[in-house]
Amino acid sequence: MNGSPRSRFVIFLILICNLIMPAQTTIPRTQKPILYGRHWVAVTGKPIAATAGAMIFQKGGNAVDAAVAMIAATCTMWDTLSWGGETQALIYNPHTGKVIGINALGVAPTGATPEFYRSKGMTYPPEYGPLAAVTPGTPGGIMTMLAEYGKLSLKDVLAPAIEMADGYAMDDETSRTLERTVNKDWIKQWKYSKALFYPHLGEKQEAPAPGEIFRQPDLAATLRKLVDAEQKALKQGKTRKQAIMAAYDRFYKGDIAQEFVKGVKEEGGLITADDLAKWRVHIEEPVTTSYKGIDVYKLNVWTQGPAMLQALNILENFDLRSMGYNSPLYINTVYQAMSLAFADRDFYYGDTYSQPAKPVAGLLSKEYAKQRAKLINPDRNDPDIKPGDPYLFQADTKNPFTDLLNGWKNVPATTQTLAPQPHLVEDLPMEETDPFYAGTTSVEAADAEGWVVSVTPSGGWIPAVVAGRTGIGLSQRAQSFVTNAADGPYNVIEPGKHPRVTLTPTLALKAGKPFLCFSVQGGDSQDQNLLQFFLNMVEFGFTVQRSTEAPNFNSFQMRSSFGNHEIRPGRILLASSTPQAVRDELRRMGYSFAPFEERTSGPINAIFLDQEHKTMWGGSSNHGDDYGIAW
Repeated sequence: MNGSPRSRFVIFLILICNLIMPAQTTIPRTQKPILYGRHWVAVTGKPIAATAGAMIFQKGGNAVDAAVAMIAATCTMWDTLSWGGETQALIYNPHTGKVIGINALGVAPTGATPEFYRSKGMTYPPEYGPLAAVTPGTPGGIMTMLAEYGKLSLKDVLAPAIEMADGYAMDDETSRTLERTVNKDWIKQWKYSKALFYPHLGEKQEAPAPGEIFRQPDLAATLRKLVDAEQKALKQGKTRKQAIMAAYDRFYKGDIAQEFVKGVKEEGGLITADDLAKWRVHIEEPVTTSYKGIDVYKLNVWTQGPAMLQALNILENFDLRSMGYNSPLYINTVYQAMSLAFADRDFYYGDTYSQPAKPVAGLLSKEYAKQRAKLINPDRNDPDIKPGDPYLFQADTKNPFTDLLNGWKNVPATTQTLAPQPHLVEDLPMEETDPFYAGTTSVEAADAEGWVVSVTPSGGWIPAVVAGRTGIGLSQRAQSFVTNAADGPYNVIEPGKHPRVTLTPTLALKAGKPFLCFSVQGGDSQDQNLLQFFLNMVEFGFTVQRSTEAPNFNSFQMRSSFGNHEIRPGRILLASSTPQAVRDELRRMGYSFAPFEERTSGPINAIFLDQEHKTMWGGSSNHGDDYGIAW
């Protein structure tokens, strides 16, 4: 064998990795079964929410109706989100053959300026509390989705959530989250939160115990007000769409809005009645790229989703399959492709409805990707990867921030010392303890008519401020803004502006037909895990379920979207099953290891659309409580 001793060793590792990969002539056993469906599939973060989706399908609803019901259920059970958070969705419309984007992300409220936060002694908006809030987006988002693309009434699709708000059996994970001392320290500061979450105040178990009926009468009343507004409009002769939007108006302009604003002010927050009334859901065209004949769709750069598309464009210049699944060369190549894409995310991504315009065409240019691919070092990680200049790949535009780009460093320009946070508890897995992975759930739905929906709803997770007697928890998404242009000139907080978020639903089409629908929770790790999920299926032939369970790796070589926005170049999370020889080679390549985890793959939820057999295959990660139902 020719070559240096080190190159021969790398080739040996690749051969070993290829040998230990299970053959794909038969379907390898997974911890969860594939969900085979002919009529519909519903997958989300909790079993009870998947059941809500199934209930709506059984009522005759389509995939949009079912997705809305699942979002409502996950919000009601506080599955790392609540009703005051944000909803992002991609919808495939079989009647037009188009993919539609839903931007139901809140905006910074009146008075939320860098100067305001500095006056409070804050370098960034805080992680928790009333000053972390943007305007609520989920209620408007799901009502818009339902009105435009659903079949059923708001009364129908909210029925499971209303029944849950009247009382559902508390799950173990939420109960434990509420009982953590650091969460209690936050929640007990806020009047309505304390009353809701601690019905046994002063007892040993203050939060509802697992299996205990958890009741939310204020939230139930709010949801019934929405249904009441719809039903009154229908009786007045309004159309189905107009009736649903009457409920929308009651939330953002009516008595619900008044109580919401009153509750926010009681806790010292900034959101005004005018902020709610002016906020809008945006129905938009998503961005896309093609990878080996598969068209992958993401929401625009107000999310981090295009980073996955950029990484795919970069990786198209390499023969990944020949490297072998999770070989050192493969990991090093994919890691650096992600670093290049996320460096651009950290600098260029931000609200697409504010100026200056974002260089989206340049960022997604194949020629730009070829230039970036040349920067990948095959022998070791490069901890100094910086943003590029996509403006060079766009016509008639110049980079307005060249000075900031030239001065960019892999360390935030502004830092602050944070108090211990509720997620940082040593006896929990990294995915639950590191803010890098915080929050979110995922919702996937597909039906025989051809509707396909991917959603990543989030925000308002525990510990959340409950706004007055609405029962609605406030978002914490303002923390994803920066206050200094040197930390990301397109993402500086200002009133009316959307923060750049990590939330990232995904759809993929093959030969113009739906191929994959997938999303995941986990903060800055989301598009990393989704990228690897996609490559596992396309490059290595994994089934949808095996790909949700497969051990991925996670990089920390990007600025965290939370907390103090730190970056940790070269740090990598590997599965505990990673062979020692692979670990040794990666260490030699300059990587430092986070504590090894048994499961590093998600939790990913997905649906594979089998066009050959006209069936749907659901996949739901073995990572947590994620669950699906198919028929």
